[in-house]
Amino acid sequence: MKKICSLTLARCAAALVLLSATVDAASVQLKRSESQIEVTVDGKPFTTYYFSSETAKPYLMPLRTASGVIVTRGWPVVNDVSAGNPKASSFEPHQRPLYFTHGDIDGLDFWGEEAFAKYYNDHAKQAYGHMVLKDVEQPQNDSGSAIRARFTLNDPNNRVIGEETQSFTFGGDDHTRTIDCEFILYATAGPIVMGDTKEGTFGIRLAPELSGSHAHMLNSKGAEGEKAIWGKPADWVDYSGTLSGKKVDIAVFDSPKSFRHPTTWHARAYGLFAANPFGLRYFTGDPNQDGSWTILEGKSLTFRYRVLIGEGGLSADQINEAYRQYASQQ
Repeated sequence: MKKICSLTLARCAAALVLLSATVDAASVQLKRSESQIEVTVDGKPFTTYYFSSETAKPYLMPLRTASGVIVTRGWPVVNDVSAGNPKASSFEPHQRPLYFTHGDIDGLDFWGEEAFAKYYNDHAKQAYGHMVLKDVEQPQNDSGSAIRARFTLNDPNNRVIGEETQSFTFGGDDHTRTIDCEFILYATAGPIVMGDTKEGTFGIRLAPELSGSHAHMLNSKGAEGEKAIWGKPADWVDYSGTLSGKKVDIAVFDSPKSFRHPTTWHARAYGLFAANPFGLRYFTGDPNQDGSWTILEGKSLTFRYRVLIGEGGLSADQINEAYRQYASQQ
């Protein structure tokens, strides 16, 4: 009985650490330059939002824990993939540390990138789309905790087929870091068809130490490992492992107000961590299934997620409680 009580108290104490984020929230600073915004939390580097015209899509890189441990892959840097191994089956240079896009938007591949076609191209019959920055909003004087950027979605001839808004709100405390993400697709130039493909949609590419046999994959239904999680719906998915001698977790929560909640997951053991609500035919192997969706002209489609990065090891109960709090705020 004493052992059970001690375990319960330990879990409660750990849960209170997560709850403290709303009480002892860290201060966030944003510093913008021409093509990026640096994000610091309590004076410590957390991540950088890159939106250079040299890349086909914007992205956050890297993601760090509260103590500064990097949990995402360290490349590509702009379009430089020299740190990677093109012969590796998990090379896939278009998988940036954190990004949102899809592999079939009106027949165009926005998930892959033309800059990497010479290294990796599994959509040989599909033309590449790319995103072009319209404007970036952020609080004045580098204060506040949120970034909002708007992009056009362009075909290879720079014809605009639609628009996308990306919003990020950063937070944390002494033990965690969070990113609340919102992505809105707008059909501004006719309808937009989101195709049924596994190549999408909200993606994170983790550090090698959080892949393969080094990592543990868990979802909100208690399923473990790629085979049980890939293509299945769940409120959240968590990857955990050890980096720089520290136990770390990175979890993604699917908002109850996000499209097709609970989303299906393109979650792979090699380190790709993606929420994808469109790939139903691919995930089920059923040719009669169709996960595609048409956004009618003048309409939009909204996706919301929270990224939670923790240290010290989080139990399923703790993550469920953190998700419950997040969902109640939506």
